[in-house]
Parts: sequence; structure tokens; C-alpha cells
Amino acid sequence: MNILKDISKKKDLILKKKNIFSIAIISLLFFIDRYSKIEVINEFSDSVVYVNNFINFDLIWNTGIGFGLLSTNTSLTYLLITILIGIIILVIFYTAITSEKSDNYIFSIIAGGALGNFYDRLTYSAVPDFIDFHLYDFHWFTFNVADIFVTFGIIIFFLKSFLIRN
Repeated sequence: MNILKDISKKKDLILKKKNIFSIAIISLLFFIDRYSKIEVINEFSDSVVYVNNFINFDLIWNTGIGFGLLSTNTSLTYLLITILIGIIILVIFYTAITSEKSDNYIFSIIAGGALGNFYDRLTYSAVPDFIDFHLYDFHWFTFNVADIFVTFGIIIFFLKSFLIRN
């Protein structure tokens, strides 16, 4: 009977208004990321597209984590990293639905981006990165829209943590 009570509590937690909004945020960001990647894969996969003096679209396939870190050709390492990322996404999602309202939305932004990249890891066995930010010959890591969401969410979280006192 305790299991049924726990399931009922978790269902009620997920169906709270703020959590439905969070699920909508996660879904929206996921689909924005998917759309951007599908467009780039279909339109720019064979060439570099010059946008301006600071940005190019240049499709690369990242087998590592953020910004190409821990890139590997080893299947076991890739699988272990993917499992670890999946667990982290579940923790972020759980944290989002159990957090206060503002933290709930911050973690939803992070989860939406992370879920987009996780989907790519499962679908393509790599993440398509395509935004090449550069200044003359200095190129920053190539990234994608999901990376922007994750980074933006983390920056907001740290700013809120350090600048706003409860």
C-alpha cells in the first residue's frame, strides 16, 4: 500500500501547475533544438556557411560531452558516458519538479537542452554541433542550440545562487 501512496504522491507532484509549465518549457526547448539540428543536417551538411565575421555554420559530429570534451571512438566509453548523462538528466528533471518555482524553471531550461543532446547521442551516436563562433583565426568550441540552453540555465542558476539571498 505504501507503494501506491508513493506513486500517487509522485503523480500529484508532476501534475502541479508549475510542473506542467516546466514540462512545456522542456518540450519547447527540445523541439527548437531538434528543428535547428534537422535544418542544419539537411541544408548545411556538406559545406561551411559564412554568416558574418563572427559566426559560421559548420556541421561537426561530437562524440564527447559539452564542447567536445571526452570525445572517444571507443564504444564502451561512449556507452558509459551516455548512461551517465542519462542519469544526470533524470536527476535534473527530478530536481526541476521538486524545486521551488524559479529553480523549477531554471532546471527546466537545463533539462530541455540536455535532453536534446541526449536524444542525438541515442539517435546518431554523436551530437551535431554547428555554430562556429570565431574572431579572426581564433575559433571557440563549435556548439549547438541545446548547448546554449544548458549554458544559459547554468549561468542563471549560478547568478541566482550567488546574487540573490533567500
